[in-house]
Amino acid sequence: MRTFQLGGVEVPRIGLGTNRLTTAGEHVAFVREAVAEGVRHIDTAHLYSGGDSERALGETLADVSEEVLVATKGGYRPGEGRPEVLSAQIEQSLRSLRTDAIGLYYLHRVDPETPLEESLGAIRAHVDRGVIRHVGVSEVGIEQIERARKIVPIAAVQNRYNLAERQHDQVIDFCQREGIAFVPYFPLRGRGGPGLADAARRLGVSENAVKLAWLLQRSAVVLPIPGTLSIEHLRDNLAALDLDLGDAADIAA
Repeated sequence: MRTFQLGGVEVPRIGLGTNRLTTAGEHVAFVREAVAEGVRHIDTAHLYSGGDSERALGETLADVSEEVLVATKGGYRPGEGRPEVLSAQIEQSLRSLRTDAIGLYYLHRVDPETPLEESLGAIRAHVDRGVIRHVGVSEVGIEQIERARKIVPIAAVQNRYNLAERQHDQVIDFCQREGIAFVPYFPLRGRGGPGLADAARRLGVSENAVKLAWLLQRSAVVLPIPGTLSIEHLRDNLAALDLDLGDAADIAA
């Protein structure tokens, strides 16, 4: 499957991470090119580039806001999961993204100083207001996802996962059973097994494209968000959508 229904938008299963995006002219132009190449899932956060990432997307995507799902996050640092802090970050994100409603909003981290239920209660209040359409949680285990779902429907889980870091295999299996998107961040980390370079040569693509194809093959709910500011790298990443790795055991070993 090349696409997934995420946050009410049919998106290709390769998205775009924007943790280095700024409002520089070449970055704004890159986002426009990325959308023209078919990117429909763009991931940002309140803290990325000191807020510049959200502002750049707000400047760039005003005309295509219904076609592109922008996911953002808040509540990363200890203490930022408090309802009043999280609410202020949500309001700032709405202004920066120049939107009346955020398509997908993640609690960036479970706050060690605030009960998960209180943080998600603040997000739920914004869902009820109509300014957040869908909710996700990041860097969580199954028990936390189940607790979260008692407060608000969870559309996506964003955890660190790649060839070298596969500690969330059980979370992926849970998400697959429940129809929840699993969005791995840092998807290109890890050297892979001895078959990685061989597969790249055989298919005529980069090793990064093979890494992404391996993630796509792991489960139909996996939607990687590799970050890049290069249109060439972006095209290479999107090529993974059409790769057939066959038996990928030697790639991941």
